[in-house]
Amino acid sequence: MIRRMYDWVLSWAEHPAGVVALAVLAFSESSFFPIPPDVLLIALAMGKPKRAFWFAAVCTIGSVAGAMFGYLIGSVFWNAVSPYFFSYVPGFTPRQFEIVRGMYEQYNFWIVFTAAFTPIPYKVITVTAGVFGINFPLFLVGSIIGRAGRFFLVGAMIWRFGPPIKTFIDRYFNALAVAFTVLLVGGFVAIKYAF
Repeated sequence: MIRRMYDWVLSWAEHPAGVVALAVLAFSESSFFPIPPDVLLIALAMGKPKRAFWFAAVCTIGSVAGAMFGYLIGSVFWNAVSPYFFSYVPGFTPRQFEIVRGMYEQYNFWIVFTAAFTPIPYKVITVTAGVFGINFPLFLVGSIIGRAGRFFLVGAMIWRFGPPIKTFIDRYFNALAVAFTVLLVGGFVAIKYAF
């Protein structure tokens, strides 16, 4: 089923409404849909590399709007929709829910930023942020920085290197995103303890 959804998402790259589909996909993935928008972002940018930054901007705006919707789901509708999420949305399990609760108590902004930038299921973070009532401005800033960083990095790579970079992105992007985040957070921790 996931493979069929993936192929369906990819098919929008050839459609005249591909940019609208990218915005809708980015919005949906931030709260309930399992396929990341990077798939369509890469396909659209490969077709028109000079518009790669425009596609990255659309993806970022859609994703951050979806993150706010995820926060709303968690803060207002969670009691009504939690059975659906635990049964049908990949990444939502009671165990993961409790793990995220513990992380929020210590790391707030960093959890949101890390999930927004890396392959961690972002929807789990956006909805649980609303459930646990984390500071909304911090949530929003973490979402904007993480999502923009992720999508504009993909757009910049395609704009600069064109089609040859697709294989590199497909193979190594997630690992590089995780490594970058670990280094960034490690740097802030080092600064905190050095001064």
